[in-house]
Amino acid sequence: MSSGLPRWGSGLATHVYAFEEGNASMRDLLGGKGAGLAEMTRLGLPVPPGFTITTKACNAFTRTGRFPPGMWRQVEEALSAVETKGGRKFGDPKNPLLVSVRSGARFSMPGMMDTVLNLGLNDTTVEALARTANERFAWDAYRRLIAMFGRIVKDVDGRRFETALERRKEQAAAKKDTDLGAPDLKAIVAEFKALYRQEVGEDFPQDPMRQLRESVAAVFRSWNGKRAVDYRTFNKIPHHLGTAANVQMMVFGNMGSDSGTGVAFTRNQVTGAKELYGEYLPNAQGEDVVAGTRTPLKIAELREDAPELYSNLVQVADRLEKHFREAQDIEFTVERGTLWMLQTRAAKPPARATVRIALDMVREGLITKDEALLRVEPDHVIHLLLPQFDDTAKSEAKRSGRFLAKGLNASPGAAMGTVVFDPDEAEKLGRDERKPVILVRVETSPDDVHGVLHSKGVLTARGGATSHAAVVTRGLGIPCVAGCEAIQVDYDAAEFRVGDKVVRRGDGLSIDGGTGEVFAGSIRTIEPDFDREVDLQNLLAWADEVRSLQVWANADYPRDAVRARKFGAQGIGLDRTEHMFMETDRLPIVHEMILAAPEYRKVKRQRETLAKQLEAATNDRRRDLEGQLAEMDSRLEDLSRRYIGSLEHLGRMQREDFVGILREMAGLPVIIRLIDPPLHEFLPRYETLLVQVTKLRIAREDPEAFIRAATSEEDRALIAEVRKAGSDVATGIDALLPRKERLLEAVKGSRETNPMLGLRGCRLGIMFPEITEMQVRAIFEAACRLKKEGVDVRPEIMIPLVGLPEELRIERHALEKEAKIVMDREGISVDYKFGTMIEIPRAALVADEIARHAEFFSFGTNDLTQTTMGYSRDDAEPKFLLDYVEQGILPSNPFQTIDRDGVGQLMRICVQKGRKVRRDLEVGICGEHGGDPASIEFCHAIGLNYVSCSPFRVPVARLAAAHAKLRQGTARAKDT
Repeated sequence: MSSGLPRWGSGLATHVYAFEEGNASMRDLLGGKGAGLAEMTRLGLPVPPGFTITTKACNAFTRTGRFPPGMWRQVEEALSAVETKGGRKFGDPKNPLLVSVRSGARFSMPGMMDTVLNLGLNDTTVEALARTANERFAWDAYRRLIAMFGRIVKDVDGRRFETALERRKEQAAAKKDTDLGAPDLKAIVAEFKALYRQEVGEDFPQDPMRQLRESVAAVFRSWNGKRAVDYRTFNKIPHHLGTAANVQMMVFGNMGSDSGTGVAFTRNQVTGAKELYGEYLPNAQGEDVVAGTRTPLKIAELREDAPELYSNLVQVADRLEKHFREAQDIEFTVERGTLWMLQTRAAKPPARATVRIALDMVREGLITKDEALLRVEPDHVIHLLLPQFDDTAKSEAKRSGRFLAKGLNASPGAAMGTVVFDPDEAEKLGRDERKPVILVRVETSPDDVHGVLHSKGVLTARGGATSHAAVVTRGLGIPCVAGCEAIQVDYDAAEFRVGDKVVRRGDGLSIDGGTGEVFAGSIRTIEPDFDREVDLQNLLAWADEVRSLQVWANADYPRDAVRARKFGAQGIGLDRTEHMFMETDRLPIVHEMILAAPEYRKVKRQRETLAKQLEAATNDRRRDLEGQLAEMDSRLEDLSRRYIGSLEHLGRMQREDFVGILREMAGLPVIIRLIDPPLHEFLPRYETLLVQVTKLRIAREDPEAFIRAATSEEDRALIAEVRKAGSDVATGIDALLPRKERLLEAVKGSRETNPMLGLRGCRLGIMFPEITEMQVRAIFEAACRLKKEGVDVRPEIMIPLVGLPEELRIERHALEKEAKIVMDREGISVDYKFGTMIEIPRAALVADEIARHAEFFSFGTNDLTQTTMGYSRDDAEPKFLLDYVEQGILPSNPFQTIDRDGVGQLMRICVQKGRKVRRDLEVGICGEHGGDPASIEFCHAIGLNYVSCSPFRVPVARLAAAHAKLRQGTARAKDT
């Protein structure tokens, strides 16, 4: 093995490594393919000789447009060594060596970069090959080279070559490429050469070394090709890594019936079972399998056709899996009965198979539990919990004639969307317009990947389980039905046919990647049954043993709490009480409370002022002031009946809500956030009310004309309100109009220029303390009732939007006072905690002062991101934020992944300052970031106690928290 030191003269870097000189640990330098070939060579497996040109050479080429100094001399010397090992000479007119150039980056990017096969063929060497092998094979190899070189190196439209080939097949009455004889293929070569000259403006190069040089350059350029860039961007693979180029002696699967090529996986890619899984094509080259242009045979059929060969392949596959301790994706070629290995890499099975493989390998003693956890990504958990088609709905669709066809279940999952045939349109609709689309193709090619990435699902008429469509979609977690031969795709007409049924562009389509079924229209979906995901539950149990970060859930209703607990939540990190106000039957009560609140507060203050004046008044003023005070008491009593009465009504409703959620979470903490949004959010929009009031005022003059003129949904909804308000239309208008006018005035009075930074959160509680008192009273009445029943309740009360320590002190005083009143009345003592959300930068910076009044902090990262970065999420995301991410101005969307340098630093400061004052301060996070794996890793790093996310993200967070702990341990081990 090479030491990695220069071997080619003083001052020249090593740009080329023979396969014997590399190993599996050199992926950064040799790429995944090169490192895999080197490792297989070290293991003594049958690998055609070759060498790898490094990723560093690619990066130098990308920077300068030229190969780095000394690289090509190293290529020539390495090629000479391959000639010696292969017993053939590159460009020799009598015994020619043919080579391939294949890309291979650090991370697997299937089909995203370029490959050129059969290099070294020209008008002379093809004749020699025909004499030493067989004539048909030689001309078939030559026509493939011209087409591939033209398409990849010279950017000729590949369809030009395909059209010429199809035309020749029609003339020869050949159904398949393999039906063409040597004379046909020789004629095709002549056509391809003429086409090449016409498109490129020069003859196809006859110098083999020029072919090789230009092919290596093309492979390097393909690193920055559109499909490669799109794929890396989508998968968050760094763009600076570069690709290696692997030059390897060709072995041929198209030399006759005793030859072939295939792709195999050491475990079943659908189920994860321990069995060889894959496909092969007799008398074909590797590109034929992946391209999907021919439907291959299942690998199991090789057992019957060539039992000894199949046995050899199984032994090699088993050896590779045990060596790498990971399921492998292998490419092989059989040349005249001899097995050759062309690639091995880690397989990318879909979610359910990935989980099963990880668990099975632990049981088999191949890997540890920790390694198994790291083999399963959080995205795998997400895919397992995505909605699935309802079997009953599928049966109904079949009875109604909407079942279209069944293909290969290439990548599991349920997908619905509108049909598109053009990858460019799929990208535009899916990415730019956020519309769900199903991309339908005869077969996909690497050039289609930009459309695949932004589709909800993919349907192809041709191709197998290892075709490009199947491999790419499985790796991305996109549902795919491949090889659906019943459909006839017509790109020109933008439609496909199944018998007498026609599905056109824009029609709805549903595909089930788990069963291969295709339906017209949409199919009802259901939530997956978590109880049936036994493998996932076992894996998550291992994650729970590892992680130190707790996982809680955001839940507003008892049904949410049930789901959260089922998914493994250890508490409720955010119960948004204002969501309980949004129920349809409660909104009128909320409206009444909001209408009365400002006036009640105003009159109450006036009364307090008047009472003070009365105390200091002279006798001649007292009678007048007493009269005013009596009048004000009467007004206050009326307002109190409306305001306090509404609050008491809401309090009784909230009490029952809290009973439900505390009961479901018995024995676990429940953080209840007091009301947070500004009051106007509970009211209709100002513009809507203004229109309604105007229409009602006009309608009062002629009610029947108002009814006749109603055409819109909004008008019909208003009429329904009118009919509900009175016995007839006129009476209803008279009853409804004053109510709408009062609402309009209330909305007008509560409108703010910037409501998200206005009267909300703790400020609302301080200005209207009766709201806080009502909510606290409801919480403790619920807690006391449950405790009397023997239920273990653990309420934690959270005050939102605190920025000043005094705000929290005031709110805490009010809370403790009301809690004591309820507990004294009920004769029950309830243990509870009091804390605050950290949502504005000032709160983070004065966390030590705030911690004197709080037992816990919870980061509201959505608002903290808005206030730190100065972004309004609702405005930023649709207008510029996603463009910022695409242009690299931002590394990621800060509303999805915590901005570590800004928001993250505030969080770190807050934790440190808060715990200096209160060592046992409980700190968590309850924004959407609580379910984001990268954010969870950061939360673990700064020492948070828990993350809280939506119930469906709880399993994802459990695994991500385990990953954070394991990776932290690995990082520390490396440091030591």
